[in-house]
Amino acid sequence: MIDFRMPSLGADMEAGTLVEWLVKPGAKVKRGDVVAVVETQKGAIEIEIFNDGVVSDLMVPVGGRVPVGTVLARVDGVTTAAVPAAPLPPLPAPAVAVAAPPPAVVPIPAATPGRQRISPAARRIAAERGIEIERLTGTGPGGVITVADVEAAKPAPPGGEVTRRRAGFDPAAMRQAIAAAMSRSKREIPHYYLSQTVEVSAALARLERLNSERPPPERVLPAALFLRAIALAVVKTPELNGFWEEGRFRPGDGVHIGWAIALRGGGLVAPAIRDADRRSLDEVMAAMRDLVLRARSSGLRSSELSDPTITVTSLGDRGAETVLPIIYPPQVAMIGIGRIVTRPWVVDGAIGPRPVVTMTLAGDHRASDGHRGGLLLAEIDRLLQEAETL
Repeated sequence: MIDFRMPSLGADMEAGTLVEWLVKPGAKVKRGDVVAVVETQKGAIEIEIFNDGVVSDLMVPVGGRVPVGTVLARVDGVTTAAVPAAPLPPLPAPAVAVAAPPPAVVPIPAATPGRQRISPAARRIAAERGIEIERLTGTGPGGVITVADVEAAKPAPPGGEVTRRRAGFDPAAMRQAIAAAMSRSKREIPHYYLSQTVEVSAALARLERLNSERPPPERVLPAALFLRAIALAVVKTPELNGFWEEGRFRPGDGVHIGWAIALRGGGLVAPAIRDADRRSLDEVMAAMRDLVLRARSSGLRSSELSDPTITVTSLGDRGAETVLPIIYPPQVAMIGIGRIVTRPWVVDGAIGPRPVVTMTLAGDHRASDGHRGGLLLAEIDRLLQEAETL
């Protein structure tokens, strides 16, 4: 028998509230199954189990506050290690526009008898409107209850019991948690900073050709190309891709890039794009869109928040020209990308206008030094000059 504990979903998390159990005692589970929903400052997070076996006991009741490390359940018949890396999730179709997201439908394990399958966004709306999930019929894939199904239902009569808690997040609480994590980072991590201004006309030309015959929802954004270059470059500087734990550096088991996403109403999260170096450019773009949709509809999984080995934040076309990131512990590096601007640039001895972007690396001096950090930025620059290969 093994204890299944509440995972840490980042340095800014101390505890969460159990919103829903998706399994019962006696249920068979396998690694990667979603077994519970926990509400944190980041919203409602689907908690995955990291073992195969049979659920013996549920140790925390719905509504209970759960500090990180608390035993959530006990599992018999374990056949895998206690905390292995989660498997690479299936890639979403790249045809969904961030600006107009459809109802989020996140796959969950096969339902136990009497339990409805429902997307996190639909669950939240049902709780807010006092709608009992048990009486709904899902029209989504595999019978999943969608937002449209909830919106078409009638709310419970006044005074009726609401059977689900609201699964949302408190922006003030999230801001407080972020501040605590960043204060810890600046206090404990000896940061060093390096910046590189990268000329990106070749990169933008590639995107223009790639997007010329695509509808807007399927177009690749510059941020995806930058992220792809970063993922490939990090492979050559592994000491910038991992964690500082218990006084030593632990390398990541892959290049799992945390993508910083601003949430509506305030706050941010940085879920992982796992094995980003092994994904094509279109797959990276699809993963980014998928994470944005699910982050803003409380549909992220625990592994996506605990897996990043290095984080990237991009301010986009409405941000500042330069961002100086603060490392998210226990990671040892973070890269900030400013907005693309046009500046005078020397090419073949002549000055002309060129699009450029400033990339800034924050590194942990305990794990690496400026020389290695400089090599990383130089490799990113080189890859973007050869954008057709990305």
